[in-house]
Amino acid sequence: MTTFLRRRRAVPSLLAVAVASALTFAGCSSSETSPESSTEDAYTVTHAMGETTLESAPERVVVLDSPHLDALVALGHTPVGITESGAGAGAPPYLGGIDAELVGLTSEPDIDKIAALAPDLIIGAKVRHEAIYDELSGIAPTVFSENSGTDWQEQARITAAAVGEQQEMEDLIGDLDTRIAEVGSAVEAEGKTLSIVRFRPDNFRLYGPETFSGSLMSAMGFDLGDREWNEYSMAELSPELYEEIDGEIVFFTNPGGDPSATTMATVTGLWNDLPAVRADQTHEVDDETWMVGIGVLGAAEILDDVEETLG
Repeated sequence: MTTFLRRRRAVPSLLAVAVASALTFAGCSSSETSPESSTEDAYTVTHAMGETTLESAPERVVVLDSPHLDALVALGHTPVGITESGAGAGAPPYLGGIDAELVGLTSEPDIDKIAALAPDLIIGAKVRHEAIYDELSGIAPTVFSENSGTDWQEQARITAAAVGEQQEMEDLIGDLDTRIAEVGSAVEAEGKTLSIVRFRPDNFRLYGPETFSGSLMSAMGFDLGDREWNEYSMAELSPELYEEIDGEIVFFTNPGGDPSATTMATVTGLWNDLPAVRADQTHEVDDETWMVGIGVLGAAEILDDVEETLG
């Protein structure tokens, strides 16, 4: 039997205390890391496109990618503008609802909509937005991470540096590392094989150890298998290769929720002899959390899913 884990929280309870601590810390006097303590002081951020100087702590931030959005919200900030990934409208639901203007797709931000918001900081990813960096920089100070999704901690740290809250992010990442170890131990992850699957209209993807959700599983001790991962740490496979879903445990997502709109209906009609199916260890999880929700808050939701399912 396949289980489906529904969203249970608006903001992950795991990090509620950590987020509150970050907000308290940000409000304390600290001339070393937080521009909020001296709003007239300029500071410079080194990032994927070079260096960017902000004259004071930003108050109107536009974020162009989901890892930066997760990081910004985790630090207690609400952006004025966000992009949508195409998987759904606006911010991922696990963030609990964000009152922000949509400024186009993550893959194609709308320059005019961004400019109309009069931001004082724009955060994006070089791998996605390098071609429009100069235009964005003409609107407001712009800071880019190198990547998007892979090496998620780089995106979190760049976001934190852009708002002058590096130590607060280090605290959140440290809390997350502790939680990963706790859940890994609780579910006895070490050495167990696991597959992360995302069904798509024409194929399905297996997610490797360098993807966000895959990196969390690996850190807990799960084995995602030894295969030829592509440059994004994924394997894209046609339905007849369903036997590649060979983990003892399977977590899968189906964007949009309609099995007939993706390869889910075909693959699940064929996979009855797979180890996870025989062991009743196939679990449907929320696509926008596991695949879009990249960061400390998304990770908290994923860890809760794993613990609830396997603990």
